[in-house]
Amino acid sequence: MLEQVLRELQPLCTAEQQFIEKFFQLSQDAADLQVLEVSMRTMSSPVPLEEPTTQLLSEIFSCLEPELRGFLDVCNKVHSFGCLQVLVTLNDSVFEMWGSSSAVPSSFLNAVLGNMLLLAKSSFNKYIRILCKEIEEAKMPSKMKGGILPSVSRFEEFVDFSEEVFRTARRRGELDKAHLRLAGSVFSSINSLSSANLKVNTDMVMMENFHHIHCFLCQKKIHCLEGKKREAKQRYSEHMEKYVIKYLGQPLEKLNHFFEGVKARVAQGVKEEEVSFQLAYSKQELRKVIEKYPGKEVKRALESLYRKIHKYLSPEENLLPVVWHAMEQEFIRQYQEFEDLIQRCYTGSGIVMDFTMEDLLSYFNSITLSN
Repeated sequence: MLEQVLRELQPLCTAEQQFIEKFFQLSQDAADLQVLEVSMRTMSSPVPLEEPTTQLLSEIFSCLEPELRGFLDVCNKVHSFGCLQVLVTLNDSVFEMWGSSSAVPSSFLNAVLGNMLLLAKSSFNKYIRILCKEIEEAKMPSKMKGGILPSVSRFEEFVDFSEEVFRTARRRGELDKAHLRLAGSVFSSINSLSSANLKVNTDMVMMENFHHIHCFLCQKKIHCLEGKKREAKQRYSEHMEKYVIKYLGQPLEKLNHFFEGVKARVAQGVKEEEVSFQLAYSKQELRKVIEKYPGKEVKRALESLYRKIHKYLSPEENLLPVVWHAMEQEFIRQYQEFEDLIQRCYTGSGIVMDFTMEDLLSYFNSITLSN
């Protein structure tokens, strides 16, 4: 509708401008302009010498700008993203007029549309400020159990719609700035989860949402958001690592605690061969801890862990295989670290864990295949 209005305005204003220039013989000669200025002082306010045509058109079309302002206001209210369409339409119209040989850049209509474009930019920026605030201040759903946050979905909805609207636009500087501001607000919204009272693991929710944003931006290929895409990937990896490490401490919690103490003693200056003489870290204490983790119990604990992860990870992100593989790699790393500490600090003791590396790999493999 706005495009149609602008298309019909241009020939009308151009024809009126050409008539005025011909009728008043406005040759842009200085003497002619002085004569016109004197003649027009009797009918209106003083006229700038360089713009007699614009002044006449302003009086003839005095209602045009107020009517356009009202029309743009209606367009902005028809759809929540209406200001985008208005901005693109006006941007393209002004751009076409500047590139047209039939219209002078300082013509009356160009001046009016220039004012409307400023108004459209102001409305667009106001909308983006409001949207950023809504995203940053969005409350977490009271029954939030994981999955994609409403603020992330809102960001994607805006990007999808705006990219379609701006697909053929001549300029997109305002949109790129808006994308960056909104992406910053979404990241801030996800970061605020760290202080939220969620019923599920915070790192899991942050991991899923940053992963979702990264995949979305990979699909969209928006140049100005390349930096945000890399940041989302980095944050997704960081929170997956925290999630994996936090949950992996549970199947072998007492072993983890014991060997953390061993490493702390060595860091404090205790010689590795003398650690076993520390009462809390003696060979006897190590055997007691190892006895708590027979192979069958470890496998059962891993099965329970898999079910728990499967329950809380959202299926649409399909992160279960990725997270489970990362957990397997971290578990193997921990096992190798435990074995290394036993060999270094308990040399010749004959102490070994109840399960081998081959057993561990078979546990993970059987759990993966059975699910």
